[in-house]
Amino acid sequence: MSAILKPKKPPVDVRSPAAAAAALRTFFKIAERWQLSVPQQLRLLDASRSTLYAWRNGDVKAALDRAQLERLSYVFGIFKALEMLFPQPGRADAWIRKPNAAPLFGGRSALERMLAGNVADLYVVRQYLDAQRGGWA
Repeated sequence: MSAILKPKKPPVDVRSPAAAAAALRTFFKIAERWQLSVPQQLRLLDASRSTLYAWRNGDVKAALDRAQLERLSYVFGIFKALEMLFPQPGRADAWIRKPNAAPLFGGRSALERMLAGNVADLYVVRQYLDAQRGGWA
């Protein structure tokens, strides 16, 4: 059957509870790989403890707000960039905890910068990694 005649799938609504649940499942897999504590997960998501536990149990009743979507987008981008820069298992996950001499980090780890609490901190780590990779992919 021709691609022209195939019915198109409806676009995914990123603001739906189903999309939120999928994004959060991905986040929790990354959090496990990075060995993030509950307080670290709370900080990255800017969520309350009760909300975090509900999400971890798959109880996602509403869409994520714009700031949460932005935070998740940066975390996913950071994860992807690290996987591309460090294809050896474990190296990418370990990198976020290692002290970094780059001026952006001032001797602290990327995770410490990410946990500073502002969306901009996630953005600059993502931007740094994209620059190390040679740009956007």
